[in-house]
Amino acid sequence: KATAGRCLVMEPDPVSPQLADGEFSPVFRLLTIFAYGTYADYLAEAANLPPLTEAQKNKLRHLSVVTLAAKIKCIPYSVLLEQLQLKNVRQLEDLVIEAVYADVLRGSLDQRNQRLEVDYSIGRDIRREELSTITRTLQEWCQGCEVVLSGIEEQVSRANQHKEQQLALKQQIESEVANLKKTIKVTTAAAAAATSQDPEQHLTELREPAPGTNQRQASKKTSKAKGLRGSAKIWSKSN
Repeated sequence: KATAGRCLVMEPDPVSPQLADGEFSPVFRLLTIFAYGTYADYLAEAANLPPLTEAQKNKLRHLSVVTLAAKIKCIPYSVLLEQLQLKNVRQLEDLVIEAVYADVLRGSLDQRNQRLEVDYSIGRDIRREELSTITRTLQEWCQGCEVVLSGIEEQVSRANQHKEQQLALKQQIESEVANLKKTIKVTTAAAAAATSQDPEQHLTELREPAPGTNQRQASKKTSKAKGLRGSAKIWSKSN
């Protein structure tokens, strides 16, 4: 049955009423326990069901752990011992290790805190009455996906708008810088034209000293030299 246009749940074919109510009804009931039930369910109806071998009991115990793991990921040893009807922790840990090697579940035994931490477990068959719950769960999941997708699209749109704004701002700054360079160039040319001088010549004149400056500096040096020579003559006469 299609749900939300995307998720698909297939309903199983109806079970034959003759098999459920006929002479093989105990075997059929045992089959349904292996499909959906737990070891505790078997013990509750053991008087009306075929006996199980030790290997079959352990198989049903493995499936019972899977059922518990679907509800909680950290299962206390006390719950497992009660549900699986095991005598001690050693038997429980051996059973869990067997289940791990059989790839029924993956996890770790926390002996310090006396619990089984499940990371993964296989799936079990589902009852017909559970289909409505699964359908509702899948519908909620699809709706959640739509919400997440809408949020992502909104974030992408905002990011694109921000990018466009930054590009426009960058172009505006580059345009203002270019205009400023043009303005400085025009101003410099206008100032040079006002003094009827070439800009390069104007800069050269600023670097060169004004006329007469060198002559004054030379006369000062000459007078200082004459003074030094005169003082030398006076010193020699006195000696």
